[in-house]
Amino acid sequence: MAQEWYYSTDGKAQGPLSLAELRDLAEGGRLLPDDLVWKDGMAEWAPADTVPGLFEERPPPPPRRRRRDEYEDDDRGRPRRSRRDPEVEDAAGKKVAAGICAILVGCFGVHKFILGLITPGLVMLLVTVLTCGVGALPMSVIALVEGVIYLTKGDVDFYETYIVEKKGWF
Repeated sequence: MAQEWYYSTDGKAQGPLSLAELRDLAEGGRLLPDDLVWKDGMAEWAPADTVPGLFEERPPPPPRRRRRDEYEDDDRGRPRRSRRDPEVEDAAGKKVAAGICAILVGCFGVHKFILGLITPGLVMLLVTVLTCGVGALPMSVIALVEGVIYLTKGDVDFYETYIVEKKGWF
């Protein structure tokens, strides 16, 4: 004869039940892991989750599926970056700051300095200052175009172009 089980919820003992019936209660959510169970031969009531096979062991959730661009190489043989990459996130912050500075005060090359492009930044600054402001107009047009380009590029593309390759102009 099958073992008879008893269970207790809210201090009320119920049963007898077979292990299969007890498992059905657990699957239906009417028997919780911390509810108490007992069968003949047990010294005392025990939590239901201590009964082997009563609560189905569920595997952990599967790992997050990696996107293609996170592990394949790009057309230049370098591993592609993801938007979640800390370096790309840092570059995204620089992208916004550089884009806004390029649009507002671009003739001074501030946006170039933000991106670590010292030589192009110095060229823009010196053209503006050494021409007593006459060179500010062409530098402002260049900076405006660059600011729009920065702000419209995707984070990963911006990172690759301006942080990794250090592209100085446009």
